[in-house]
Amino acid sequence: MAGESCSHNCSGCGEDCNERQDESLFEKLNEHSSVKKVIGVVSGKGGVGKSLVTSLLAVAAQKKGLKTAIMDADITGPSIPKSFGIREKVRASQIGMLPVRTNEGIQVMSLNLIAENETDPVIWRGPVIAGVVKQFWTDVVWKDVDIMFIDMPPGTGDVPLTVFQSIPVDGIVIVSSPQELVGMIVEKAVNMAAMMDIEVLALVENMSYVKCPDCGKEIKIFGESNIEKIAKKHGIGLTAKLPINPAIASLVDSGRIEESNETALNEILDNIINKSK
Repeated sequence: MAGESCSHNCSGCGEDCNERQDESLFEKLNEHSSVKKVIGVVSGKGGVGKSLVTSLLAVAAQKKGLKTAIMDADITGPSIPKSFGIREKVRASQIGMLPVRTNEGIQVMSLNLIAENETDPVIWRGPVIAGVVKQFWTDVVWKDVDIMFIDMPPGTGDVPLTVFQSIPVDGIVIVSSPQELVGMIVEKAVNMAAMMDIEVLALVENMSYVKCPDCGKEIKIFGESNIEKIAKKHGIGLTAKLPINPAIASLVDSGRIEESNETALNEILDNIINKSK
């Protein structure tokens, strides 16, 4: 079993653990980097709140005292910098690119931190985008990271495939919303993870309900939840439901997501932190 000091860089490691991988399978982590645990956050389709869940998990992990990082692999639709109010650009050094740190110290790498203008469209073909994601792993200096969350683009295309094949992901969290159609699409993401031998750690249902500010009743505006049914079908033990919360939306829009005190994801995060490799 890999120890706590494992950097996932097997090429320079002399340990004989059961997680040792052929170096040809994964891209080499920058030699000046250290990343202990990597969690992918995925969705079967766009618009379900995957980046929000990534941000909330990272904020909660940092508050627990973990050195946390976010790799924004949603190259054509990067939104992580906006959520954290980051305006600073990535700096280059002799040992690699240096990720930008948020106000609370979370290390962030995103294409929007390299692009001259954050609104410039990314008009690249799949292989180029996949190559950029690999560079975020090999060319960025991630300093002493306890847990990294990778915000992936929606679907099961080039970038998720590249991440699973190039980066030693310890497990994924799948994000959905209540509609039956989305439930079907979630199963595609679950099945892809199974094909890639990646563990699904939890399912998160975003926009699960809205709570009436007057009476406190939970109003399920997108219909009844399907998350427990899907989780049971695929043997996934952990689920969480996030409500529609205007306060959190306001924090994201103003770049102050680190001020959030959302607790719905705490059980999932604790399980991720405590899960042995």
